Amino acid sequence: MSGSKQVLIIDDVHELLIKGLTHKGWLVHYRPEWGRDDLISQIEQMEGLVVRTKTDIDHHVLSHAKKLKWIARAGAGLDNIDTAYCNQHQIAFFNAGEANADAVGEQTMAMLLSLLANVVKADAEVRQGIWDRLGNTGEELSGKTVGIIGYGNTGKAVARRLACFNVKVLAYDKYLQHYTDAFATESTMKDIFENADVLSLHIPLTAETKHMVNDGFICQFKKPIILLNLSRGKIVHLQHLCKAMESGHVKKAALDVLENENLNALISEEKDWYNKLIGSNKVILTPHIGGWTVESYRKISEVLLQKIKELTG
Repeated sequence: MSGSKQVLIIDDVHELLIKGLTHKGWLVHYRPEWGRDDLISQIEQMEGLVVRTKTDIDHHVLSHAKKLKWIARAGAGLDNIDTAYCNQHQIAFFNAGEANADAVGEQTMAMLLSLLANVVKADAEVRQGIWDRLGNTGEELSGKTVGIIGYGNTGKAVARRLACFNVKVLAYDKYLQHYTDAFATESTMKDIFENADVLSLHIPLTAETKHMVNDGFICQFKKPIILLNLSRGKIVHLQHLCKAMESGHVKKAALDVLENENLNALISEEKDWYNKLIGSNKVILTPHIGGWTVESYRKISEVLLQKIKELTG
């Protein structure tokens, strides 16, 4: 196998990807325990690289890659990959966003319905011996308007699941045209600002979307909203979200992602925002698990294997 094309996998993936690549003649180095320094020391001989989000594949890392032909992202986002460098050096890159869209769609609905029905708050109180029906009066989703920003794989998955709830779904996607379908109506941000009761974010993290949801953004909504972020943490400015919740501009929030997801390394200011979030019974937090299910774990590897086969023959 000394002459085989080599691929390095530095994050956990389903075994079918490893077996599939081996069957296609690749020499697979499966090293999910490796860190950045290990990657830099060994990437020189690799033609393929499979990653999740653990390591930034930035200019410094890529400058050590002499033979790299492609990078496969086991998930949806590409924000930890220097795509500009890849474009300049003819390194293909691709993700498996379609593989975990169903998982994100279901997680979005679970978090939204839990917020409306006060499930987390009520559960915590009952466990403490508090039986407060009046204080946990819920809201119905039926009749509300849901704004979805980003109408790609996950945005569409959310819209499909909203179809049976008697809601109006407004979708905005800056990079699509003529995308009205049976589940959502193509809309402007002005439409969403004026009508939305619920806002669900399904967009990538870019220079354009970083801290997009800030004071200026939130204050444009005509009604207090429920905010859901199952995309990337840095899209929402947490300090501004906390202020918006205090002022009532945001009624409730569900966050599967945070600006800094290393909770043991929060700076003082981040700890203040984090403490406000965890101290609120109007917030649901989960540890970036929206796209992470038993089924999506397998589907991600299936999708990547197919894309690698199509790219490399």
